[in-house]
Amino acid sequence: MNRAAIWFTATSLFPVPLLVLAAIFGGLWGWAALIYMTLLAFGLDMMIRRIESDQEFPAGQRLLVVLGLSHFLVLGLAIWSTTGTMPMHSRIALFLAVGLFMGQIGNANAHELIHRQGRVLRALGRWVYISMLFGHHSSAHTLVHHRFVGTDDDPATARAGEGFFSFVLRAWTGSFAKGLEAENARRADKAVWQHPYVEYVGGAVLCAVLSLALAGWTGLAALLGLALFAQCQLLLSDYVQHYGLERQMLGEKPEPVGPQHSWNAPHVFTGAMMLAAPRHSAHHTKPLLTFDALDLPDVNDAPYLPYSLPAMSVIALLPPLWRRVMDPRLAFWQAARFEPTAI
Repeated sequence: MNRAAIWFTATSLFPVPLLVLAAIFGGLWGWAALIYMTLLAFGLDMMIRRIESDQEFPAGQRLLVVLGLSHFLVLGLAIWSTTGTMPMHSRIALFLAVGLFMGQIGNANAHELIHRQGRVLRALGRWVYISMLFGHHSSAHTLVHHRFVGTDDDPATARAGEGFFSFVLRAWTGSFAKGLEAENARRADKAVWQHPYVEYVGGAVLCAVLSLALAGWTGLAALLGLALFAQCQLLLSDYVQHYGLERQMLGEKPEPVGPQHSWNAPHVFTGAMMLAAPRHSAHHTKPLLTFDALDLPDVNDAPYLPYSLPAMSVIALLPPLWRRVMDPRLAFWQAARFEPTAI
């Protein structure tokens, strides 16, 4: 196993056994998983500046499948655990840790899966999103976001000066509606039962029924709470990674998507834990590249976040602080974009 394989596998899978133990036994296991994905991740990002490795990860597809199946295991155990007598502090730690796993690692993995060529892999990614009650993201991301990113037609692109709490409702409802519109346009001749939104909505209802059967009303409440937590993190990623970046109009059409239309984060540990999702420019310019093949653009070609993507997502929850940190960087990038040597 090469260094890339070890790095991606170890960082992304390590929380899974901790979360399983937390759901079954409670205690400090949940806190250990929570600390791993927050404080330890932030500290290691500061300490590990760079890992030199150009090796690809041939077994990366197996990692995606393992992570996808682990998502359902962890979510099911978290819902089941609500029927027990776990102390409140353990419940809080488990909820936060499972929610972070779903929103950071589960979302990054599902995102990778829905871009893969195989039908089974794409279905696994869809159902991870469906279990987050966010199935429409599978259509909105691939059919709308990638096509219209950096324009007013993309609900997942945050405008300059727009706070996250203003963005989140517009992005959720807009992505649902735009994704439905895009699917309607390309499936006009298909039977209603073949429409993916039937799968998204029906799957969400199925998840709710299974949660109710597994753990009663507390289990349903756990599903709803964890799904909301995960959705907020997904929308935070969209907000941070495209904040204020616009594509210039060339006549009636926007310029081609380039590295300048995404904020990137070079941080090594969270980058591996989130399957290179913070290398966002490379993903948008070549959406079919696998996560292990994504690279970082030159600093003259794309803007960079001052901290890791998870850290910036926390800052985004404090709009005055977010604007103080990001608006000067956005203004500098916009001014320097047409003079690359000034960066």
